[in-house]
Amino acid sequence: MGDHYFSAVPSAPSQPVSVELRLPDMQLSLRADRGVFSGSRVDPGTMALLKESPPPPKGGDLLDLGCGYGPIACVLGRRSPAAKVWAVDVNRRALELTSANAAANGLANVVPVRPDDVPPGVVFSGIWSNPPVRVGKQALHDLLSTWLARLGPAAGAWLVMNRHLGADSLTSWLEGQGWDVRREASKSGYRVLRVGRGSGNGPEP
Repeated sequence: MGDHYFSAVPSAPSQPVSVELRLPDMQLSLRADRGVFSGSRVDPGTMALLKESPPPPKGGDLLDLGCGYGPIACVLGRRSPAAKVWAVDVNRRALELTSANAAANGLANVVPVRPDDVPPGVVFSGIWSNPPVRVGKQALHDLLSTWLARLGPAAGAWLVMNRHLGADSLTSWLEGQGWDVRREASKSGYRVLRVGRGSGNGPEP
C-alpha cells in the first residue's frame, strides 16, 4: 500500500506542528505531524463528528477507532473524565502523538494502543471514528465489522464520512449487515452517522 497514514511506520520525515482544536465546550492544544491522518490541521469531518455527536457516556470503555494524533480521543477524555478512552491506530507515530497530546492536556484516561492490544473482553459503551476510507472498501468493511461487534447492547457508534468518498454506500452496506443506521447530520458534504443494534439488529455482543 506504500506509505500512508495507515502505515505502521510512516517513512515521511517528522515535521511536527501545533494545532488548536476549538469547540463550544473546550479548546485543546495538540501536536500533529506528517505521516498521520490530517497531520497539519483538524480534519473538517472530525470537526463535524465532534460538534454533531451527543455527549459520550460518563463512564465505561469508549473507543476512538483510527485515532490519528488524537483529537477525538482527547475530546472524549475531556468530556467523560470517568471513562476509559481507547485510542486505537496501527500507526506508531499516531499513537506517540496521541499519548503526548493526552499527557499535555492532563487526560490520564486516554489509552493509545495498537488494535491487538485492546483486551478481547472489552465491550464498548460507545465508538467514534473518522474511518480510514482510503484503506480500501473490503479492508474498511472488515475493520468496522470487527469493532462494531464489540458495542454494548444499547451502545452506539458515531461515524463521519464524506459523501463523495462513499458515505451513502457505506450506510447501505451497514444496513445490509443488520445494523440500524441513522444520518444525524450532513454538513459540507460530510455525513455523521449513528450506528446501533436497534431492535434485534446487528450481531449479538
